[in-house]
Amino acid sequence: RNIEEGGSLSIIATALIDTGSRMDEVIFEEFKGTGNSEIVLDRKLADKRTWPAIDIGKSGTRKEELLVSRQDLQKMWVLRRVLMPMGPQDAMDFLLTKLKESKSNTDFFQAMNQ
Repeated sequence: RNIEEGGSLSIIATALIDTGSRMDEVIFEEFKGTGNSEIVLDRKLADKRTWPAIDIGKSGTRKEELLVSRQDLQKMWVLRRVLMPMGPQDAMDFLLTKLKESKSNTDFFQAMNQ
């Protein structure tokens, strides 16, 4: 991690959880703390052919304040507060509908003000 004049290292990994194996849980929890982004897939969404089958409530990025402007970050927090009370299916349906109505992220966030 601390490499003089070094670049960044990106690793994409998957983990199958809820297998009933305690060892799987221990390994998953160990790696979970080292990542900066976590995307949780939802089998029920996939079974209903909702793509991407992402559980928005359980997914997220650490240090997102370093990736987007303060203004966009606040809008992301508002969006998350709107989506959290919904179940995974309703949240993804809502988000996909709104995104399809927008040409860009800027348009999407501007539409949130209306």
